[in-house]
Amino acid sequence: MTVEKELPQTGPHRIFRDRREAGQVLGGLLAAYRDRPGVVVLGLARGGIPVAWEVAAALDAPLDTLVVRKLGVPGREEVALGAIASGGRLVLNDDLIRGLRVTPGQLREVAVREGRELLRREAAYRGDLPPIDVTGKTVILVDDGLATGASMLAAVEVLRDAEPARLVVAVPAAPQSTCRQVGDLVDEMVCATMPSPFTAVSASFWNFRQVSDEEAREFLHTPTHVTGRSTRLVPASAVAMVAIDAPGGVPPRAELDDLIGDARIVLIGESSHGTHEFYSARAEMTKWLIEEKGFCAVAAEADWPDAHRVDRYVRGLGDDANAADALSGFERFPAWMWRNTVVRDFVDWLADRNQRSDTKAGFYGLDLYSLHRSMHEVVAYLETVDPLAAERARKRYACFEHLAADDGQSYGFAAAFGAGESCERQAVEQLVDMRSSALTYARNGDPDQFDEAFYAERNAWAVRNAEEYYRTMFAGRVSSWNLRDQHMAQTLDALVAHLELHRRSAARIVVWAQNSHVGDARATEVATEGQVNLGQLVRQRYGQACRLIGFSTFGGTVTAAGEWGGVAQRKVVLPALAGSVEELFHETDNKEFLVRCDVDGAAADTLRTVRLARAIGVIYSPQTERQSHYYHVRPAGQFDAVIHIDRTRAVEPLDPTSRWIEGETPETYPTGL
Repeated sequence: MTVEKELPQTGPHRIFRDRREAGQVLGGLLAAYRDRPGVVVLGLARGGIPVAWEVAAALDAPLDTLVVRKLGVPGREEVALGAIASGGRLVLNDDLIRGLRVTPGQLREVAVREGRELLRREAAYRGDLPPIDVTGKTVILVDDGLATGASMLAAVEVLRDAEPARLVVAVPAAPQSTCRQVGDLVDEMVCATMPSPFTAVSASFWNFRQVSDEEAREFLHTPTHVTGRSTRLVPASAVAMVAIDAPGGVPPRAELDDLIGDARIVLIGESSHGTHEFYSARAEMTKWLIEEKGFCAVAAEADWPDAHRVDRYVRGLGDDANAADALSGFERFPAWMWRNTVVRDFVDWLADRNQRSDTKAGFYGLDLYSLHRSMHEVVAYLETVDPLAAERARKRYACFEHLAADDGQSYGFAAAFGAGESCERQAVEQLVDMRSSALTYARNGDPDQFDEAFYAERNAWAVRNAEEYYRTMFAGRVSSWNLRDQHMAQTLDALVAHLELHRRSAARIVVWAQNSHVGDARATEVATEGQVNLGQLVRQRYGQACRLIGFSTFGGTVTAAGEWGGVAQRKVVLPALAGSVEELFHETDNKEFLVRCDVDGAAADTLRTVRLARAIGVIYSPQTERQSHYYHVRPAGQFDAVIHIDRTRAVEPLDPTSRWIEGETPETYPTGL
């Protein structure tokens, strides 16, 4: 008896028992093709045939094989001149043939030898079964895994000559780079797991013994549709069995209480920065966490000084007359992220609640884009407590004065490429100065002075980290992303320490941010590039004392721009792609539900499977949706729970433009129906 080890819990790597189990997983990922007319499954011989049989059985589709033989360079057989495939289809690399000066005679000799072996194998596998005509059909090409992908690329090329209507490649395991390379050449690429680092296909299987000719033949001669055969629980049905109704995206209080437990940090995401239901459900859950669970702060993916203005308003300080005024500090693109009707109503609720309570709940920002505004806030604060220190700060920050207000990207470009002065030293010196004087500024233990000193110091931190962020963003996306999320995690830690010192009790904080920040990066494909995020860092710091909750939607509308700095538009969200988390949840036929990721059984297997997931930021590009808005995730590792709302609508900005009011004409996808 083989004992299967526990699946890894920190990354999108899954280990399959054998090829058949891998095929069952792929069958679930390809469920959108079940019962569609004209679907054909082809298994690359020999290892891909058992996998393909399970896929064909899951989709109730006919099965055939495609035999591909590499044409190696004489004397250097590992170098492929091309390939020959079933039906005699030949693909050649003409440039390589010319470059290596392979003669027509040598090429013919290799092609004849490999052609004979191909015919022998086809006869051994297929016997008297005629090959299936794939012209005009949806072809799902399956193998047991890819390393370099050379054989699959050859198979794709020869299949293109047969003119299928749609070509899909599905494999259990492959490196991310190979999945992308093959994916660029086909209509859809489904890769169940992408180990990092990738060592070999066999590393994703407990049993990877070679498939014999006899076994391949048996699979091809075994019908994939048998009347009365018991069927496995399809993934959507497995999820539906554990789904908990959540009207409006808000789970029942008892279920929410059980999910949160004694957690101190609860991160609640959103799969777009402009969806009404995500904001609304998150606000309702946060109200309950504050009222019933003793949470004392909301920490948002927002700039520190803008959020500070809101915090002063909700705690009865400052000069703003209402929530809309308090939110007017959010002027930088994209203002609608926080200047919208849902956040306004929540801020009004929080201010009213604080008036009625002895324990105030605050509103704070975690982000670092506020380079110039934070500099201004540091100087303005020091003017009130230490004019000489204010003058020192003014001189240090003068390094940035040649830039337009809040033009951090221009600073980063100039500093990174030597076209302007780097202000790193000045930003660090000012932070050190602020930290060394913090206790002096908070005289006599006055709570308000203590708070103001803390707010000012965090602004100095924002300047220091924003300077590095903008300078690093031209060195690589991962470096700048990591700096930003590390800053948010550091700010959260500092906020926890500040509130606990001030309150003399444990601080419990709700975090509002996008799914891509909230969900643990280790369970997504970005981990292969070395990317970390807030959710991962919080889990590593707080362990079981934190919860990560994500959102998803199948379609509807969203508030987003068409380009960076553009106006807010009410844009149509295309239906989710096949093989995605959103499509899986859509197929449950439950319109609004929560699914916990600590479930058992078939649902657990489904949620451990790597799928595509959609993330819409402040820009939405339907024309490049797969490349711009989808990435691979393992939901069970990414979140503790996911809330799905099948149809959603755009959040309403406080200052809607005519473009937003008019909305966007729906794009015809896939047929306009």
